[in-house]
Amino acid sequence: MEVSYVRQQLKLALDRSRRDAQERRQRTADAVRTFEPLPADVATPALRMLAMAMKAEGLPFTVSTPGGSIRLSADNAREDVIEVLLDSSVDPPQVIGRMHRARGSRTLAEEVQLKPGAPVDTIDKDDVLRFLLTVLGPWFER
Repeated sequence: MEVSYVRQQLKLALDRSRRDAQERRQRTADAVRTFEPLPADVATPALRMLAMAMKAEGLPFTVSTPGGSIRLSADNAREDVIEVLLDSSVDPPQVIGRMHRARGSRTLAEEVQLKPGAPVDTIDKDDVLRFLLTVLGPWFER
C-alpha cells in the first residue's frame, strides 16, 4: 500500500465526515426553527385544555413554559413532571416527552419520542394530546 493512496483515502473520509456534519447541523437548525412555534401554537393550547379538564376531574396539574419547552406539573408533587421539548442530540432531531415521577425517595425518569420518526413540522395538537393521555396513566392510577 502506498502513502499516496492512504492520504487520498484519508482526504475522502475527512471530506465525507465534514459534509455529513454540515448536513446534520443544517437539519438540526431547520428542526429548531420548525420547533420554535410548536410550544406556543400547538403544545401549550393542548396542555392548557388538558390541565383544565384534569382539574375538573380532581387531578390538579399546572402548565408552564420554561425555555423552549412546555411542562405539565402535578400540583401536589412538584417532582412529577411531563415535559415536551426538542431533542437535537439525535439525527434527525425529534420532539420528545420527558417524564419524571417521584416514588418515595426515588425519581423515575423516562424519555420517549412524541411521534416516533415523524418530522417536527408534522406534529399537531392531536399528537400532543394522544401522547399525554398515554403517558399520564401512572398519575391516573393514584
